[in-house]
Order: sequence, then structure tokens, then C-alpha cells
Amino acid sequence: MAVKTITATASMTAGMTVEVQAGGHTIYMDQPKNAGGADKGPTPPDFLIGALAGCLGTIGRIVAHQQKIALRGMQFEIEADFDTDRLMGKATENRAGFSEVRLKVDIDADLSQEQKQTFLEEIERRCPIADNLINGTMIKAVVA
Repeated sequence: MAVKTITATASMTAGMTVEVQAGGHTIYMDQPKNAGGADKGPTPPDFLIGALAGCLGTIGRIVAHQQKIALRGMQFEIEADFDTDRLMGKATENRAGFSEVRLKVDIDADLSQEQKQTFLEEIERRCPIADNLINGTMIKAVVA
């Protein structure tokens, strides 16, 4: 088993903005202005579904290369639902995370619909972000 550990550091800055250092890049996550933020970047849930699209696209290229599929491109439409009342502490009956993620993928390759579905299922099986959303991952949080 080849294990790779990745790291990120983050700091709250002014208002609702969080500055994240990850993979040698700076990422800003924020809230929209109408929610008290400065709108300097996507919200964390927006970023997560964006990360899912990025992961699926990257793994799609790897799988296509390995299977010798001439993949011209992929387009992703992702929708995810979560309970904002839970987020705001107004309710406790529903989970804070996504209750459902809906993914529509347009695959530009010379494959039948059945072959495209099989290709997409292989990508989903190998995508770490999809795996974390489907199976959940233990988070061990401690106070520094």
C-alpha cells in the first residue's frame, strides 16, 4: 500500500475569510456579502463540490490514459443539498453535511452510453474526494 500524506494550514483573516495554504497554493474561502463575508472565494461547501469535479476530471484523464480511451473532455454539473438551519444552530435533527449530491457528467469520447457509464463508475471508484463523500472518513480533532 502506497500512502501519501498531504497537509494544509489555514488561518481566519478579516471577517468570514479563511486563508488556506495547501499544495503550495493559497486558497481563500469566504461567505457571500449578504452572509457577512467579503465574497473573496467560494464557501467551503462550494469548494468541496468543486473539489469533487476537479478530482473526477483528474482521475478521468488517468483512467482514459490507462484504458487507451481518446478522451476529448468532460463537463460536470454538481448539485448538493445541506441543511442551513443545522449550520446556523437552529436545528439538530438533520445532519450538517450534504444530504445528497447529484452529479451529471458529459463525457466527450467515442464510447457508447453503456461504456461511458462504466468509465464513470471506474473514475468514481478511484476518486479520493468521491470516496470520502460516499464512505466518510474519521476526523481526529484536538485542541493545539
